[in-house]
Amino acid sequence: MRMIQQRSPLKSIVLLIAMVLFFEQGNALVNNPKGSYRELPVFNAQNAYDYIGQQVAFGPRLPNSAAQEACAAYLEQCLLQFADTVFRQETTLTAKDKKKLRCINLIGSFNPKASRRLLLLAHWDSRPWADRNKKSKPVPGANDGASGVGVLLELARLLQAYRVDSTLGIDILFTDVEDYGKAKWGAESYGLGAQYWAQHPHIARYRAFGGILLDMVGGRNARFALEGYAAKYAPRLQQEVWHAAAQAGYAAYFVQEEEAMITDDHVFINSIARIPTIDIIDLPKDSGTGFVDYWYTTDDDMRHIDTATLKAVGQTLVQYIYLL
Repeated sequence: MRMIQQRSPLKSIVLLIAMVLFFEQGNALVNNPKGSYRELPVFNAQNAYDYIGQQVAFGPRLPNSAAQEACAAYLEQCLLQFADTVFRQETTLTAKDKKKLRCINLIGSFNPKASRRLLLLAHWDSRPWADRNKKSKPVPGANDGASGVGVLLELARLLQAYRVDSTLGIDILFTDVEDYGKAKWGAESYGLGAQYWAQHPHIARYRAFGGILLDMVGGRNARFALEGYAAKYAPRLQQEVWHAAAQAGYAAYFVQEEEAMITDDHVFINSIARIPTIDIIDLPKDSGTGFVDYWYTTDDDMRHIDTATLKAVGQTLVQYIYLL
């Protein structure tokens, strides 16, 4: 038998004041699985939005372009500001059309000595061809590319300000040359930067217990369903992240509905690096393409980026990571 003590009115008032103070400081109190309260950072969606806008302002981030070099320098500088260790991985890749493409992968590591590691990734390049409207024009890539990077940059800022447990290491990987592929060239024509990293990680014999890919995570009224490859390769991690979303109050975005297998960077992290990796990607219901209507068009610009969606994704990651 155990005694259940009632909280006195005075104690209730003290707890309420403490909670208000934490919120005012930009943090939230959550009840962790062990039953005690813990402080969680609050994800700033406006910061993420601004990071996206900075990337888009460089113009399309195409391989071999001035915008590629300028944006890479910007992203590297951001990571140097936040991460404990930063790696710049450069190489030249050959696309399916035989074109030589400069590839710049960037990695920011937190707690680099920790053996228990989580990989977070997003691609930062944009597509050279707007397949679905002005085919001779490149895609601005606000949602398809920049949104995932924007969320991870704001998360990197939080990881620097609010340290996770020293036994947990986190690596943020920005992959290049993800969107140069074409369906007629085959699935392996996509994700060239991710394929290169999976074969040549920034640390020899790199291992992580899991990976989380963000792709198209900024669109209004997004629907993050259970993508098929993730359900196959990393079902436990997928369910843990979707559970974290529900705990954080974002179950309306992270729906428990299965969808098709999507060729994305996580396919190569799973198959080559053997790291169980999921994909948080907007998969609208009853879409003709499977994606949002401005996907692979010149309309993929800042007009479609919504801070409410950025908040849902970012706070879900905070909920998952800080309670590991």
